[in-house]
Amino acid sequence: MKNFKTILAALFLLLLTTLVSMAQEATLEFQNAAKAMEVVQTYTKALQEGDVATMNAQFEAGAMIYGLGGGLDSLTVTQHKEYYTASTNTYRHSLSQELYLPIKVTNNWNEGEWILSWGINTLTNKANGKTIAVPYHTAATVVKGKITHIRYWYDMLNILETQGFKVTPPAN
Repeated sequence: MKNFKTILAALFLLLLTTLVSMAQEATLEFQNAAKAMEVVQTYTKALQEGDVATMNAQFEAGAMIYGLGGGLDSLTVTQHKEYYTASTNTYRHSLSQELYLPIKVTNNWNEGEWILSWGINTLTNKANGKTIAVPYHTAATVVKGKITHIRYWYDMLNILETQGFKVTPPAN
């Protein structure tokens, strides 16, 4: 029985060691962090200025954009331009409470140099002056000074309620 417990403990330690060695590694300090952050900040500054051409110039040609319009569908760089051209024609975007975090991930499915950002995008309708405050989060990978993909998450319910939509609980 003593040998069985020893063998069981050794197997547990071996399994634990294997899991720890397979864990992802992440660092907040890496060679390209400042450049990557500059690219993403140029992108967001261009949004506030309504400069869709500068926004799109931050993308690599084959970049993919996820989560715009509240969906999980992806957009190409051309579709991103169309989306934001329509948006900036209708709304003025003003970002506040911005926070940027560069992080490099290795040894995992999400390997790469990322810029994570959070803030509030206040949209002002150019026609009627109504505003919508939208908390957001983005995660962008930057390779060789270009965004290769960006994922958006934001509060769609807040947008819908501000536009007059109501959430109705299901009938019992």
